[in-house]
Amino acid sequence: MKKFGLIGAAGYVAPRHMKAIRDTNNNLVAALDKFDSVGIIDSHFPNAAFFTEFERFDRYLEKIKRKGNKIDYVSICSPNYLHDAHIRFGLRHQADVICEKPIVLNPWNIDALEEIEKETGRNVYNILQLRLHQSVIELKKKIDEGPADKIYDVDLTYQTSRGNWYYTSWKGDVEKSGGIATNIGVHFYDMLCWIFGAVKKSVVHVHTHDRAAGYFELERARVRWFLSINYDTLAEELKAKGARTYRSIMIEGEEFEFSGGFTELHTRSYEHILEGHGFRIGEARKAIQTVHDIRHTTPIGLKGDYHPLAKLPLAKHPFSK
Repeated sequence: MKKFGLIGAAGYVAPRHMKAIRDTNNNLVAALDKFDSVGIIDSHFPNAAFFTEFERFDRYLEKIKRKGNKIDYVSICSPNYLHDAHIRFGLRHQADVICEKPIVLNPWNIDALEEIEKETGRNVYNILQLRLHQSVIELKKKIDEGPADKIYDVDLTYQTSRGNWYYTSWKGDVEKSGGIATNIGVHFYDMLCWIFGAVKKSVVHVHTHDRAAGYFELERARVRWFLSINYDTLAEELKAKGARTYRSIMIEGEEFEFSGGFTELHTRSYEHILEGHGFRIGEARKAIQTVHDIRHTTPIGLKGDYHPLAKLPLAKHPFSK
C-alpha cells in the first residue's frame, strides 16, 4: 500500500484523486488546502491528517519521514500557477509526484523540473486522462494505421458554461490560470497532438476573457478550434434541453463520439502510474508549448480559416464598467 499526500484538497478535481487513491487500495496520509471545506475527505479517508497551513503540512510530512513512514506520492490539485512550486516540494520530500493538468504554465518550467527529477531520482507524472479513453485510443490507432500522407480536417468545439464566480476566482486571472486556452483547452490540445502530431503553425483569431478561437496546422491535421465558458455561445436547441456544456470533435465532417467513459479515467490514470507506465512530465511539453504560444499571440480577427463560432458577438467582461 502506497502512502499519499494531497495538495489542493478543496478543489473541484480533488475528489477524483481521492477516489483514485482509494480505488487503487492506497492510503491518503495527509492533505493540505487553505480552505477548510473538505468534508469530502470523510467519504474516502476520514483518518487523513488535514492542514490549512503549508508550513504545518510540511512539518508533518517531515516528522513521519523521520519515523520511517515517508509518503510515496504527492498528488497536486492546486491552482495552475502553484503547480511548479508544489511539484518541487514533492520531489524535495523524496516522493514521486502526480499533478493535474496543466502541469506547468510555461515550457521552460518543464526543463527545470526534469533537472530536479534527475537530482532527486524521483518522477513527475501528469494526468493526461484523455489518452486513456478507449475511444481516443481507437481513434489514434485508426489514424496511425491510415494513409501516412493524409491530412485530416478537424473542428474542435468545447463550451462549458461558468458563472460570474469564475472571474473572481484564480481561474479568471490569466497570470494564475493561463487563461481560457490553458485552463479548459490544454487536455484537448494534448489529445490532438498525441493523435495528429506536433503543431507546425498556430493562428489565434479571438482571445477574450470568456472565449478563444484559432487554427492549428498539425503534422497530420488542420484544426479549427473554439473554446468558451459563456453560456450565451451555446446553441438554442442545447439551452432548450437544459444543457450547459457542449463538447464536439468533427473529423472529416463526421462526429467523433467520446461523450461517455470519463467517470473512471482518474482511477485508470493512477493504475497506469502505479504499474510504472505513467505519462512523465516531458509528455506534456507539446501541449504546454501550444497554450503558452496561444497566450502570447495577438489575435488576428476573423481572417483565414476560422471556426464558425468565432463569428459570435463578443461579450463584455461581467465586472467591466
